[in-house]
Amino acid sequence: MTTFNTPAAIEARIRPTGWRQISAWAAAALLLSACATRQPVTTTPPKSPAAPTLSALPAPAPLRSIVVQQERLYRVAAPLLTQNAPLCKANARNLLGFSAKNKYSFPKEFVADAQKAYGLDEQLQVIQVLTDSGAERAGIKRGDRLVSVNDKPFPLGPNAERQAATILGPLVRNRSLIKLTVARNDKNIPLSIPLTRACAFAVELGNADNVNAYADGQRVMITRGMLDFVQSDAELALVLAREFAHNALAHASKQKMSATIGGIIDNLIRHTPDLDAINGMAGIKAYPQNFDAAADNLSLYMLARAGYPIDNAAAFWQRLDRQYPATILNGYTAIHPATGYRLATIAKTVAEIQAKQANKKPLLP
Repeated sequence: MTTFNTPAAIEARIRPTGWRQISAWAAAALLLSACATRQPVTTTPPKSPAAPTLSALPAPAPLRSIVVQQERLYRVAAPLLTQNAPLCKANARNLLGFSAKNKYSFPKEFVADAQKAYGLDEQLQVIQVLTDSGAERAGIKRGDRLVSVNDKPFPLGPNAERQAATILGPLVRNRSLIKLTVARNDKNIPLSIPLTRACAFAVELGNADNVNAYADGQRVMITRGMLDFVQSDAELALVLAREFAHNALAHASKQKMSATIGGIIDNLIRHTPDLDAINGMAGIKAYPQNFDAAADNLSLYMLARAGYPIDNAAAFWQRLDRQYPATILNGYTAIHPATGYRLATIAKTVAEIQAKQANKKPLLP
């Protein structure tokens, strides 16, 4: 999320429909996160009112649509990523608590609009700050311009995100606090940002109307069609958590499908993807039922730990199966055909989690 999210931060690197891509997941995750571990903040910045989110600002309809979808993905994915580091194990990383962009973070078609509507230019600017994150507690605000990190100037221009991620990567791996200087109201403000652990999965927005979601081991993509299908943020969280679980369990790798799914994700993040490339199964093998059941089990724990409801899981997957059955080859159920088999696992896991919640036991599978 693109953004500095997580290989070293959260990779809620949510790059909607054709956002400019940075190098790797680790590169993009460096800045978006939420802190579950509270650490002391050494600098108390001056108080100032929070700037409105980008989606609250007027912009041309195509650009605004991208921003609204991106902000929704950030908001829903964030607690899943930040509350489940113990379940992601080897896929957990240190992260900060905000995302940043400049005008080049958008497809070239929208660069001028982004500059005019959002005031973005060559300099990286904070776009979103995660609630209760180290960044929020340290005083980072939307609209802050990134000046320096550990006294090194932040890069400017078309490759600023990639270059900033290269600078931040080693720092977030080896430190508990990152020293930043931001510009706000024509004043430079030094801040110390505490880091935390989060699942290191990028979240992408796919520019396609098929109702699907993809996980390649490092990234998760939710298509525009799936965003339109879900009826609430809780249902979107169901889809996200299940794809995070597939990644945590290395299912794409075990299926030898990481490259194939990765190619689909690379295609669909483009502003004008090749939609013929996702006709049929697009080369993806259907997940075996034991993989899908394992993903259901782990994803329900992820949801509960993040504070999302779990009692509607079975009904949601049944509705998806009815409306988009496995015969629709570019849909979700074609890749995950074992809905009937999964229901018993879902029922058992929901009961197990609810019993642990009632008895105040740790939510670990």
